[in-house]
Amino acid sequence: MTDGPLIELEGITKTFGTGAAAFQALKGVDLAIQGGDFVAIMGPSGSGKSTTMNILGCLDTPTSGTFRFHGVEVQALTRDQRSLLRRRYLGFVFQGFNLLARTTALENVELPLLYRGEPKAARRKAAERSLDKVGLLPWASHTPAELSGGQQQRVAIARALVTDPDVLLADEPTGNLDTERSIEIMELLSDLSRTGITVLMVTHEEEMAEFARTIVRFRDGLVENVEQGALREVIT
Repeated sequence: MTDGPLIELEGITKTFGTGAAAFQALKGVDLAIQGGDFVAIMGPSGSGKSTTMNILGCLDTPTSGTFRFHGVEVQALTRDQRSLLRRRYLGFVFQGFNLLARTTALENVELPLLYRGEPKAARRKAAERSLDKVGLLPWASHTPAELSGGQQQRVAIARALVTDPDVLLADEPTGNLDTERSIEIMELLSDLSRTGITVLMVTHEEEMAEFARTIVRFRDGLVENVEQGALREVIT
């Protein structure tokens, strides 16, 4: 571990295809993210924000440049090492919740630990603790069909938290929610960042982005601007 930024991108490029069909999605991205920050990543379609998130989530690798996580150069890792980094340090939240319909909230949250081969008792205890963090322990035995959209997203966040990740990557986490539920999720993510978890969120909604401490705007494959979230002082 280092005392510098948790995440550093230096000169990151990403090219898809070859020859005449080649498309440069990222053209030299430089970005530093401190541990415990709540970062909203914004930009129009094709701006490079989703490609950057895939690289940050170790789901893709850059064509060139340096990606450091805890000081380790991620692009130099093997596929298996990147997979291990992803499982141990990263949690993922998606717009569509991605919950298993016929299983309870508790069982959905247990899934990452089941894939790790954790014993049943340990899985149950960790899942209950994670559901409690998002205020849904009383709903542990409910299936997704018995929960509201906001509650389902809280279960999805609990599932992402159950492995105690350093970073939570959220892709349009309020995209399927109404305004009231969206604000609840934003307040939860903000609270989580104050406990030391680094939250990286892609969003198209300015109102939601303002809950972040830092807003990073992408355009044409580059970071166009980095600014402070306007509502940070209101909600803290």
